[in-house]
Amino acid sequence: MPIRYRITKRSNTIANNKEPQYIMQAVNTGVVTLDDLSYQISNECTLSKYDVKMVLHALGDKLQFHLEDGKIVDIDNIGKFKVGFKCKANPDPTTLTPKRNIQKYHLNFQPSVVLKRWLKKGIKTYKEGSRST
Repeated sequence: MPIRYRITKRSNTIANNKEPQYIMQAVNTGVVTLDDLSYQISNECTLSKYDVKMVLHALGDKLQFHLEDGKIVDIDNIGKFKVGFKCKANPDPTTLTPKRNIQKYHLNFQPSVVLKRWLKKGIKTYKEGSRST
């Protein structure tokens, strides 16, 4: 399935030339829930929808557990997850403390080689409101 996009007007506040710019922006077409994934996976194996759902829940729990332990979690054909944070700089390294200098935590995701090749190959797209690609 091709990915839908729309053209959006953006103003450039950094450049001297303050003329508006236009970008293409991907448009999401819905949400796939854990129930949806569980049902779809269960139709491709011998596990029930509920067994698959519990495994996916356990995966989420274990992902958080190992990330909290400072580990990188590598899920073969999906990619790698690791915790990062934004830190406020300080000229004196001895005064750096997590409570004062870490501003927010985030999750880094590096897609697997398979996903990177898929993205590099390109994905079909179409403009919102039309069906031509």
